[in-house]
Amino acid sequence: MNGQARKNIKHGASVAIVLKQDQSSGLLTDGIVRDILTKSPSHPHGIKVRLMSGEVGRVKEIY
Repeated sequence: MNGQARKNIKHGASVAIVLKQDQSSGLLTDGIVRDILTKSPSHPHGIKVRLMSGEVGRVKEIY
């Protein structure tokens, strides 16, 4: 599922995000959504979330 629409992302969802420092390499980090940080309904680069681990990044995949 696409990570660009806020409605697709729920608290507790399993997702893959790209961290700020990994944007150039495209390395994905898996985790569980704790907070949804983007307020707008969509974002072209992915909705920004905080994972349970505390890492912050933009959603690229939703499992």
